Amino acid sequence: MGYCVLHLEKAKGADSGMSAHIERTIVPKNTDPTRTHLNRELIMFPDGVCNRTLAIRHRLDTAGLKRKIGKNQVQAIRIVLSGTHEDMARMEDEGRLGEWCDDSVVWLRETYGAENLVSAVLHMDEETPHIHATVVPIVQGERRKQKKEEKAKRRYRTKATAPRLCADEVMSRANLIRYQDTYAEHMAKYGLKRGVRGSVAKHLSTHEYYRSLITQGEDIQANIANLLAREAEARRIIEEAEQAKMVIGEAAYARQELARIKAEAKTVELKNSAAKTATAALNGINSLLGGNKVNRLESENRQLHDEVTELKGSIEQMRTDMQKMKDIHTAEQLRASERHEREVGNLRRIIDKAKEWFPMLAEFLRIERLCRSVGLSERHTDELLQGKVLIVTGKLRSEEHKRSFAIEKARMQVGREERDGKTVLDLLVDRVPIARWFKEQWEKFRHLSVHSSQENRSKGVRL
Repeated sequence: MGYCVLHLEKAKGADSGMSAHIERTIVPKNTDPTRTHLNRELIMFPDGVCNRTLAIRHRLDTAGLKRKIGKNQVQAIRIVLSGTHEDMARMEDEGRLGEWCDDSVVWLRETYGAENLVSAVLHMDEETPHIHATVVPIVQGERRKQKKEEKAKRRYRTKATAPRLCADEVMSRANLIRYQDTYAEHMAKYGLKRGVRGSVAKHLSTHEYYRSLITQGEDIQANIANLLAREAEARRIIEEAEQAKMVIGEAAYARQELARIKAEAKTVELKNSAAKTATAALNGINSLLGGNKVNRLESENRQLHDEVTELKGSIEQMRTDMQKMKDIHTAEQLRASERHEREVGNLRRIIDKAKEWFPMLAEFLRIERLCRSVGLSERHTDELLQGKVLIVTGKLRSEEHKRSFAIEKARMQVGREERDGKTVLDLLVDRVPIARWFKEQWEKFRHLSVHSSQENRSKGVRL
């Protein structure tokens, strides 16, 4: 049985940095781009609100606050909801991740108030699925300071109870304990339990987590560089040992030749002075070659052999460790690829079922791709698919003609047409299908280009 994760953190000001992370306007290094499309908003923004920052501002403006908001006052509380990595992967494989998201949103609304919950986003492109929720700490009731004022001898004018912005009250010690208990009760059906009360485990913020990843990467690079340097040093020592071995081999050969010559001199038993002189000379050479120099070389050779043997063992251990690291990395990549294939397969089945249940879904998806191809934003695309009429000024891109055409206060909408008993959608510009509109703009452009070139030829060239 794994653990549920619930982390609260105060945010000052507009909290634009965290908004960039949540809305993926700035993509962190630990994300998987192939899974970013699985991220989704869990609650709808009010009319006229299109992002997290504006949602916080909208709640503050509509809460009926009587006091002015301080410059450094906490305007929002960040909440991260998740579970143990293995349990979240299990829920994803079982298809219960959507149910978990719904239950988490229900708990957030019951705990902090539906109006105070201004944003909740599911992230699927990081290692473990999790929810980023944003709560504006609007509370009701009298201030804690007011109770002390009532007990004082001096009496103050009674103030009417009004909504207040107070993050300290929301994140009091008693409330934080209660949040952990109640959230664990909601998550029990998913096999998640509360963490150990009083645990010394410390939560890492996003910035701290990224910083630790960078530090780990730098340590790995340093270890690899150290291993490579040690391997190069071992190779150098082996080469020197091989050279020393060649020198010792030559000395041993000279020693054998000397012994053979000496034996021949003893067999002949030369009695003249010349023979004695030769024998004395040979003995001198034997003393030179077979004495301290050869013994020293043999001792150094044994020492080098020992060092080479030790270094070869270290190199083999290093290679074994590096191979283990490669195998672990390969296995992780394989598991990630298998998870991605499963997710893609599930997504395709869901899309096929959705197309079967909702025949117009394919048309909506086609119009969505068309809007993106001509250069419309995601917000404008959503408004068009909702049936709204937009007044657009700017440029529209035609993939067929490989150029953009300017528009000025043009009416854009999605039209419906019955063809062969089927409802077909089309993107209209001033009530003209966009394909025909692009063709008309292209003909105008060609006409103007030909007319301009004719005028230039008639005017000649001025030097």
